[in-house]
Amino acid sequence: MQCEGCVPSVSVAPLPNPVLSEGRRAPAFRLVAHDGKEVRLTELRGRWVVLFFYPRLQRVSSGGTACLFQARMAEFRRRSTAVIGIGVDEVDTQRAFARANQIAFPLLADRNARVARRYGAWREKSSNGQAYVGIVRSTFLIDPSGRIERIFDNQRMKGHADKVLRALRQACPR
Repeated sequence: MQCEGCVPSVSVAPLPNPVLSEGRRAPAFRLVAHDGKEVRLTELRGRWVVLFFYPRLQRVSSGGTACLFQARMAEFRRRSTAVIGIGVDEVDTQRAFARANQIAFPLLADRNARVARRYGAWREKSSNGQAYVGIVRSTFLIDPSGRIERIFDNQRMKGHADKVLRALRQACPR
């Protein structure tokens, strides 16, 4: 399935996540999803969670990341794994994108980047030699106890959902 509005990813210098590390408890949050429902990380305890941060939907191919995870949703569901995307767009923008691309998991609106900052996903990056602050494409695999099992920082889209699935299979073999 081809996502509407997807373009190549922005070049970002490869730096480790400056805030979180594997083994630490994932910061709790409460945000509104594209369907208007509130999502709390603490309500997902007892399940594996894939939490990914993506840049603005209208500027960068952040939607591509959501589409890649959507294409693998059957396997995430078989493993009882929740998939959640977080971006700084308005709820209405997220809703329109989710509808257009048939995204079946929550896209959360972090309008002030408060949650992105707590996860180290909001930081300086560059495009065409220009530095600016924004979301660095980051994914967190969170175990059922709420601890960060794996951090995928500064990710390219191609093959990313498959990489996350491999890590999930390794951490939770069935």
